[in-house]
Amino acid sequence: MVNINAKIVQELRQKTGVGMMDCKKALQITNGDIEAAIIWLRKKSFGVSVENERITSEGIVSSYVHTGGKVAVLLEVNCETDFVAKTEAFQVLVKDIAMQIAAYSNINYINVEDIPQEIIDKEKAIEVERDDLAKKPDNIKEKIVKGRIEKRLKEMTLMNQPFIRNPKLTVEEHIKQVASVVGENIRVRRFVRFVLGEKID
Repeated sequence: MVNINAKIVQELRQKTGVGMMDCKKALQITNGDIEAAIIWLRKKSFGVSVENERITSEGIVSSYVHTGGKVAVLLEVNCETDFVAKTEAFQVLVKDIAMQIAAYSNINYINVEDIPQEIIDKEKAIEVERDDLAKKPDNIKEKIVKGRIEKRLKEMTLMNQPFIRNPKLTVEEHIKQVASVVGENIRVRRFVRFVLGEKID
């Protein structure tokens, strides 16, 4: 794998406006090819549109504390302009997404593509060993495991969750609806979910 140094990561960030960690990931996947990295970021809906210079570099960081004070979420959502970041539609969207993350303890990632391979391998190993598959032919077993893994990975990602205020839509579909209303790209950048007492020995 090509050594991805800070200089090339910074160069990609300047070209796209995307965060450093996402730029580094794109460069690792494309072996340091900046143009290929830009295309990869665009395909993954990172708000990059170099031709039109539509970069999601504005937005807000918001917090949500669930009733009772035992679960909290810190969330960053990006848009293209500070004007949209201040609109009621955008701010309501951000609050709703933060509430969604607080409500679903299984949400650990934004997109399926963000899930590390070792987590996918672990989930697959669990599914393969399930008792109800023991007597299935290998070809049938493989199809069942594939379907279960796809379902499990979607359950772990924010974008694939039924939207908390309208379960007929996924979170991703709702974001796209709001984006069409405000006329800008919207991207969930990152989030952290805090649970009282978590990881205390």
